[in-house]
Amino acid sequence: MAVEKKKSIAVMTSGGDAQGMNAAVRSVVRCGISLGLDVYAILEGYQGLVEDKIRKMEWDSVSGILERGGTIIGTARSKEFRERSGRIKAAANLVKYGIDNLVIIGGDGSLTGANQFRSEWPELLAELAHNGVISKEDAVNHSQLHIVGMVGSIDNDMANTDMTIGADSALHRITEAIDALSSTAASHQRTFVVEVMGRNCGYLALMSAIATGAAAVFIPEAPPKEGWEEKLCSLLLAGRKEGRRDSILIVAEGARDRAGNQITCAYIKEVLGKIDTECRITILGHVQRGGAPSAFDRYMSTASGCAAVRELLREDSGQESSLIVMRDNRIKTAPLMESVNRTKAIAEAIANHEYEKAEDLRGSGWSKMINIYKTLCLSVPTFKDVEPDVKSMRLAVMTCGWPAPGMNNAIRTAVRIGINQGHEILGIEDGCEGLIKGRIRKFNWMDVEEWNSEGGSALGTIRRLPEESDYYEIARNIEKFKIQGILMIGGWSGYQLIHRLYFMRKKFPAFKIPVICIPASINNNLPGSELAIGADTALNTIISAIDKIKHSADSSRRAFVVEVMGRYCGYLAMMSGLATGAENIYMHENGVTLDMLREDVQNLIESFKRHDRGIALIVRNEKANPTYTTDFICELFEEEGKNIFDVRKAILGPMQQGGDPSPFDRIQAVRLAYEGITLLINNVRNSDAGCAFIGQSGGKSSSYDLRDLQRMVSEEQQRPNLQWWESLLDMGAMLAARPKE
Repeated sequence: MAVEKKKSIAVMTSGGDAQGMNAAVRSVVRCGISLGLDVYAILEGYQGLVEDKIRKMEWDSVSGILERGGTIIGTARSKEFRERSGRIKAAANLVKYGIDNLVIIGGDGSLTGANQFRSEWPELLAELAHNGVISKEDAVNHSQLHIVGMVGSIDNDMANTDMTIGADSALHRITEAIDALSSTAASHQRTFVVEVMGRNCGYLALMSAIATGAAAVFIPEAPPKEGWEEKLCSLLLAGRKEGRRDSILIVAEGARDRAGNQITCAYIKEVLGKIDTECRITILGHVQRGGAPSAFDRYMSTASGCAAVRELLREDSGQESSLIVMRDNRIKTAPLMESVNRTKAIAEAIANHEYEKAEDLRGSGWSKMINIYKTLCLSVPTFKDVEPDVKSMRLAVMTCGWPAPGMNNAIRTAVRIGINQGHEILGIEDGCEGLIKGRIRKFNWMDVEEWNSEGGSALGTIRRLPEESDYYEIARNIEKFKIQGILMIGGWSGYQLIHRLYFMRKKFPAFKIPVICIPASINNNLPGSELAIGADTALNTIISAIDKIKHSADSSRRAFVVEVMGRYCGYLAMMSGLATGAENIYMHENGVTLDMLREDVQNLIESFKRHDRGIALIVRNEKANPTYTTDFICELFEEEGKNIFDVRKAILGPMQQGGDPSPFDRIQAVRLAYEGITLLINNVRNSDAGCAFIGQSGGKSSSYDLRDLQRMVSEEQQRPNLQWWESLLDMGAMLAARPKE
């Protein structure tokens, strides 16, 4: 009986490198092998396709590459592939290895070339068969080339996807650099003009401006109006007058004015020379492409790689080239060429000075962020949006629960949006304690100027909940300070606090004011929000620590057991395990049994024995199981693995709550705080005393009545009943576990 030949797929990276490409390559290779495929890598991009640099990949070929920047299989632009003669060589090389399924990771140019290659494939094979280069049987067996693309681009410039591979990591590099520049700028009261990448897309410039509190930003999609030079000088002078010691201006490399003239850092420096501002230029350049990928780029690329392999295996996958995209916080597919053409349409709109069209093509969320930034960067409030008959409100902001990186940026946003609409914004210090003891102060515009990059909560936050005797004092202080609405930024304790105040309204009428809760918790365990403020920073802290822990092993044969926070929510454990390639992830959601531990330790022993591995990683959520603790697991693995490997324990602890917020958490804080303060103002204006919690679910901002809280959560386990990320459990196990031979 004839043995059916395995199906073959290949993966390649092309165009500019982007952090996260290695995670995508690893995922394609391991997912393909797990599904019984032969997997090949094409080295050096399209040039390797022409020159037959095609290599068979094994499970271990992609070990230890998750934390590496760039691409281990190389990338190069190929003039030869642009010619038909080069493409016919490429086709012959693929058929030689039985490959007619291709995953290509690159930008719009690389993906356009891939689609052209696919469309020409039948005639290329016909010519090869006619000339005797390949057999007629091979031409029939590989009559169709199936292509799936993934977007590797730090510019985040592809249409139909919310994020591209590398963009989040590039934003990390930019934010870190600008945070560092801000301290020296403040010391000398200097202005820094920083150029970032982005020829036809201002994503990196705009989002880094929001994340760092930059004084001005120049992006291709929204060029400044005529006379911008004088307005810029006035803005900076007003900022100096109000006490701003540093001024950071961010310029996308493709920035231009309304007439299409390029706006360069040198020209901006020349403009600022008119007001005797000491100015320095910093061009970040290729540092934005370098370094280890962020947590997001690791797990998003990993999930995308698996999705690409599964898309290739669909029976109708050859009908049209597909693109793996992220939309609404989910991995999906989109038509490849429709996405490329829409991307090119944005570039054409910019080139034709149709800036409103370009901004519209970016989507409504893009326009909203531009408008929010225009308020946040002001040196003084303008009150331009206040209607003549709208009365000033007194609104309070507070933080509750454990500190979460990004809280300060949420406060800063709420304060400035509120003040700019003519309202008084009060700060309640130390959470519930401040409400009880009346530690409440009024915010001024510049009070929050430098809060965007600071971790923790400048207002102070504690987990205390009120006792029966405290409600009277809280009611008295709400009346004393004439508070008409409260914005609560916090975690589980904050939600409980507001829930209790709501149900005490019959006894205390002062509590009949609108309250909006914004999710801020590193545990990411709050209902209605798929990504709470602070969780991304904690995740990046964890993977940074694990990277260092793994490197400490050197040539030792060692298993590391790392305990992470999260209480009964396994988000941090799951995502950090996925982002660092953990062999086993133990969480409360899927339980821990003795049989599971026994099987895992036997698999680990076999792996160290048969495959000469150096290290293994186990990630455990702190509340995974009350009996099978981190110490128990370490002792069990140590005992069973003696003479084969040793075991080391690492409990990361409160370091996961600390540090400067990541770019995503800063941006997420701005988004959610804007939604929260806007809803609060509308509720006060409409005499709506309802209480709600908000978040982003499925990529859209939503609000939920506070009375739905108990229905949506498990109060005992303090986590939502439905958690979107649990769908990734099987994928994580597949990529970590070597298939049985």
